[in-house]
Amino acid sequence: MTLAVLGFAMVTAFMILIMSGRLAPMVALIVVPIIFGVLAGHGLDLGPMMLEGVKKIAPTGVMIMFAILYFGLMIDAGLFDPVVRRLLAAVRGDPVRVVLGTVVLAVLVSLDGDGSTTYMVTIAALLPLYVRLGLDPRVMTCLVMLCSGVMNLTPWGGPTARAAAALQVEADALFLPMIPAMGIALVGVLGLAWLFGRAERRRLGVLTLVATPEPAFTVSTDPAARRPGRLWVNAALTLSLLATLVTGLVPLPALFMGGFALATLVNYPRPQDLRRRIAAHAPNVMAMVSLIFAAGAFTGILAGTGMVEAMPKALLALIPPGLGPYMAPITAALSLPMTFFVSNDAFYFGVLPILAEAGAGFGVDKAAIGAASLIGQPFHLLSPLVPSTYLLVSLAGVEFGAHQRFAWRWAVATCGVLGVAAVATGVFGVGG
Repeated sequence: MTLAVLGFAMVTAFMILIMSGRLAPMVALIVVPIIFGVLAGHGLDLGPMMLEGVKKIAPTGVMIMFAILYFGLMIDAGLFDPVVRRLLAAVRGDPVRVVLGTVVLAVLVSLDGDGSTTYMVTIAALLPLYVRLGLDPRVMTCLVMLCSGVMNLTPWGGPTARAAAALQVEADALFLPMIPAMGIALVGVLGLAWLFGRAERRRLGVLTLVATPEPAFTVSTDPAARRPGRLWVNAALTLSLLATLVTGLVPLPALFMGGFALATLVNYPRPQDLRRRIAAHAPNVMAMVSLIFAAGAFTGILAGTGMVEAMPKALLALIPPGLGPYMAPITAALSLPMTFFVSNDAFYFGVLPILAEAGAGFGVDKAAIGAASLIGQPFHLLSPLVPSTYLLVSLAGVEFGAHQRFAWRWAVATCGVLGVAAVATGVFGVGG
């Protein structure tokens, strides 16, 4: 119980410090777990714990570093300029259309099941449009995150695969019944986008975007870096990279390392040109990768001290036996705080089997428990333990705490819509 209390206190202290702006997230991710690790009775052994956490997250850090560099080079070279020009022409300066288009694009890109890819592609394509129209970038990060949270429930997404493996059931048994609920949740996100768009329209009005010379619609900021003559080559390279990503044939870190190398050969073969491009994106890369490795140290101490096992057990102990027939709705409710405070791996492989075993004694099917465990995913993506969320806010230029303050209520609401829809469509309920 002591470890559980320390674990919850550690995460709570971290959240208060970053949401209040008293500490930078990178500093809080390092300092806070060290302090609580010492309080838990550990000393010099915290170093190996931190290193173990960094080792586990290193491939993600490498992938994000080279992905940022790759898409940064594509932006500099002008790959997204035609997309932005066509979007500007289609939306006609109407914030409602832009915000609704954000949801549509995010859902389509999310079909590959990888949140990082969704963030990179969607933000790269839409951020220049948001900047030009003066839209609040927090609207974009919130909606893209919610779309990713719902679409991540596909069988090739991480949560469903983990839940199916932990309960030894087919992934389709969890996913197929959830399709109507996912559709309803996405309609809810579209409704939220419409409300956001209406609010932005009241704030900004509808802009009249008169046709102007092409440079006014460029995404890249350095005219010398643009490579309009290599547009189709860059488009083919990017599509090939994304297609390979979807197949899963190549690990993501290796894929983006290779893609970055090819992009440099195509666009900036001279070392001095490449150095300028890397220097232009170095601040973004350093800010992002430092956060990733700091998060690795945080999770390393959380796991190494035993807090990650103690926290879920403490929550389970609070459930009275008389609530057994309600284990599926309880699991859905618990999935919000549990996947926020601990990793998906810890929840699905450590806690979910216990919940399923408890529900089985009351006639609750384990597939219903598994489906219920997926409800909290839109809220899970707000957790400081999710590396891809740092990528999202970094690419959009939004402070992590500002994103959390803006999006948390809408993430909870989306989880609520998803859960109610699942109950209404018979995915789970009382006793099943």
